[in-house]
Amino acid sequence: MTYKLHRRAFITTSAALAASTTLPFSSTRAATGVRIPAEADMPYILKTRRLGSGRAAMNVTSLGFGCMGSSYNRGAVPSHEALLSLFRQAVEHGCNFFDTAEIYGPHTNERLTGEALEPVRDRVQIATKFGHRIENGHYFPGELNSRPEQIRAVCEESLKRLRTDHIDLFYQHRLDPKVPIEDVAGTVADLIREGKVKYFGLCEVGPETLRRAHAVCPVTAVQSEYHIMWREPETLLFPTLKELGIGFVPYSPLNRGFLGGDINEYTQFDPARDNRQTLPRFTPENLRKNYRVVEALHRFGRTRGMTAAQVSLAWLLAKGDFIVPIPGTTKVSHMEENFRSAEFAVSDADWRALEAEIDQIEISGDRYPADQQAQVEKR
Repeated sequence: MTYKLHRRAFITTSAALAASTTLPFSSTRAATGVRIPAEADMPYILKTRRLGSGRAAMNVTSLGFGCMGSSYNRGAVPSHEALLSLFRQAVEHGCNFFDTAEIYGPHTNERLTGEALEPVRDRVQIATKFGHRIENGHYFPGELNSRPEQIRAVCEESLKRLRTDHIDLFYQHRLDPKVPIEDVAGTVADLIREGKVKYFGLCEVGPETLRRAHAVCPVTAVQSEYHIMWREPETLLFPTLKELGIGFVPYSPLNRGFLGGDINEYTQFDPARDNRQTLPRFTPENLRKNYRVVEALHRFGRTRGMTAAQVSLAWLLAKGDFIVPIPGTTKVSHMEENFRSAEFAVSDADWRALEAEIDQIEISGDRYPADQQAQVEKR
């Protein structure tokens, strides 16, 4: 029988099990002179990482916060006031990198993010995205629009919704085959010169597209799905990222919550509010087959005082200092659990052993339905 350290019970258990491998945050903060929050034992992100290089370099905390699931595609959500508090608590825990997009809602997630972060805007950096066809608040599924005039229009509207005078990182959300990537990069370069955008990013692109865009406007970061169940970027993209000095931001670093251990074949997803019920990997049969991965994470974390989620995030952080995961949540307890992932020290040999074990598991189900999968095929 596999021992499971439940996500909601991690704080007291990890304190006892991980004392030998974890440097307490209180000691770290005192040593660096960083302001210590009122709760001395709360996780506090001290380390920063650099996305991009040269004039495209952007310094952010080693873990960001993915805002999407707080109001979009993840079922029931807390009250508006609770979400505002959650975002602001993330800032108090040291997080300074928040990720949203116009399509999340559409528009509602940007409004939430803007309202929540307006009082602390000088302490955070906000990433948002363009590229889908959205007209008068209506999203046209599967349709893309990255024409230069549309990019400009989205920028202006996103600035309003985010209650800010600049967007820190502006991603193209999906590659638009009808618009040359050089035109996209050139438009964002103009927005950067105008002071409306600081940095340029791309999502779900391959090396060829990345090189073409980077030649026109230096790319700060690429955002793609990446976690211990989906490692394609390591071979397809990482060599080019390292060569060009571009950062990497893994979205869904916990595979849409699955790697946290709270989802199994019996989980019911709200068909009206949770898109996981449309994803091939989240059918009951595939959840049952893939749960072997979660069991492996539980076994690995058991003697290290780590939950499955913490193992997943700590593994990502260990894959390179150009990587900044952006886990999201609607729960303060999960947020604190995620942020504690940066505390753990695991040897390279142990990580290789975990990878070898999981490599023996055949992952069942595609990432997306066929129409959405076509949009993330790397070019």
